[in-house]
Amino acid sequence: MDEQPGLSDEYRKASPWPLFVAFGLAIFEVGIVWPLFPVAVGGLLLFVGSVVGILRESGYIADPWKGLVTASVFCLAAGGVITYATSGSIHLRGLAILVGGVIILFGGVFGSFWQPQSV
Repeated sequence: MDEQPGLSDEYRKASPWPLFVAFGLAIFEVGIVWPLFPVAVGGLLLFVGSVVGILRESGYIADPWKGLVTASVFCLAAGGVITYATSGSIHLRGLAILVGGVIILFGGVFGSFWQPQSV
């Protein structure tokens, strides 16, 4: 059969990342509504990792580890401000963002050091 012009088999037709972005946000909010701190932090990690995956897949960033470090700076800044300025469940949200930012920072820094050697 003849291929349609403009379509190529080397590119995927759909990306899985938007699904994980949505799940990450939903899991983060479930962890906040039911005060399950590890669930909230895990949802944030899924969300940020998926956003960095989208940026890498679309070609906006070349190195996902540097993208994680950059995202961690934003998480640390936003989480610090929210934690300092609020109380109650919003304070819990800021604390989850702050802890998630620290974990993302460690993952980005250590991941950049332990990249597999290209063959």
